[in-house]
Amino acid sequence: MNILVWHVHGSWLTSLVQGPYTFLVPVTPGRGPDGLGRARTWRWPETVREVSPAGLREADIDLMVLQRPHELALAERWTGRRPGVDVPAVYVEHNSPHESAVDSRHPLADRTDIALVHVTHFNRLMWDNGRAPTEVIEHGVLDPGPLWTGAEPRAAVVVNDPVRRGRTTGTDLLPRFAGIAPLDVFGMRTRGLADHLGLPAGRCRARDLPQGQLHPAMARCRLYLHPVRWTSLGLSLLEAMFLGMPVVALETTEVREAVPEAAGVVSNRFDVLEDAVRAFLADPALARSTGEAARAAAQARYGEPRFRSDWERLVKEVTG
Repeated sequence: MNILVWHVHGSWLTSLVQGPYTFLVPVTPGRGPDGLGRARTWRWPETVREVSPAGLREADIDLMVLQRPHELALAERWTGRRPGVDVPAVYVEHNSPHESAVDSRHPLADRTDIALVHVTHFNRLMWDNGRAPTEVIEHGVLDPGPLWTGAEPRAAVVVNDPVRRGRTTGTDLLPRFAGIAPLDVFGMRTRGLADHLGLPAGRCRARDLPQGQLHPAMARCRLYLHPVRWTSLGLSLLEAMFLGMPVVALETTEVREAVPEAAGVVSNRFDVLEDAVRAFLADPALARSTGEAARAAAQARYGEPRFRSDWERLVKEVTG
C-alpha cells in the first residue's frame, strides 16, 4: 500500500507514518511548503520515501491523504491522477473554522467522493461539511514518557508565531499570567515576545528549541498553561499531559473533552485560572498527582496505537 501525503504538520504526520504502509512524501529542490520531504527533527521509519514531482508521475499510489485545499489540484498536476476519481483519497482537516462556525463551509463540502476526516468532534460540528462523508480520528501521540520534574516554578506555554497569531492563541493573556508565574514560551518565532508584551525577560522566556530538547525542557516547568482561544486541539497540550504535567487551560474548542477534572483546571474565568496557577506553583505534590492523572487520561484516549488502528480501519474502507 503506497500512500501519498504531504509533510504539513510534523507532529501529526509522525504518528501517521508509524502505520504499516509506504508513505510517499513529495520533495522539491528548495524544500518549500509543498516539498518539505522527510522530517529532520522527528524520527521517521524507512517506509517514508521522498519522491519528486516528476517521480510521482510514475509512482504507484493507492491512496492520497490531502490536508490543504490546493493539494486537490496539486495532486492531479503532479501525479496525473484525480483525487477521489482516479485514486481513492481522504482529506484531513486539522483546523477549526477560522472565521465563523455558523457560516464556514468546508472546501470539500460539495464532494462526495473524498472522505473528510476531522481531528476533533468539535471541528466536525463547527464546519459546514455539506454533502461530504465525514469521520473523526482523534489525535494519537507517541508517548515521550513521564518526564515531568516540575523543578522550576514556572509555567510552560507552547505556541508558534505568538506575535502574529495574537488573540487566537491568547498571546494577549500572557502578561496577566506572567504576573503570577514566570513563563517559558516554547515554539517557533517566539524571540522578542517579552519586549512585544512589555514584560521583563525573566517573566517571559522565549524557548525556540530543537524538537529533541523540547519535551525535557517543558517537563522541568511546574505546570502547562494553555491560553488558546480558538484553534483545533493542540498536540502540545496532549504532549504536556503525556509528560505528566498538570494543565491550566481555557475551556474552549475541544479542551474540556481532552482534560478531565482530575488532570487540571479548565475554565473561562480568570480568577479560577489564576488560582489554579498559584496552587500548582505553591504545592509540588498537588502538581505531581494532577500531572499523573493527566498522563493517565492522555494515554487512555490519545495513544498512538489507537490512532494507528483507526487509520488502518479507514484506509481499508476507503481503498476497498
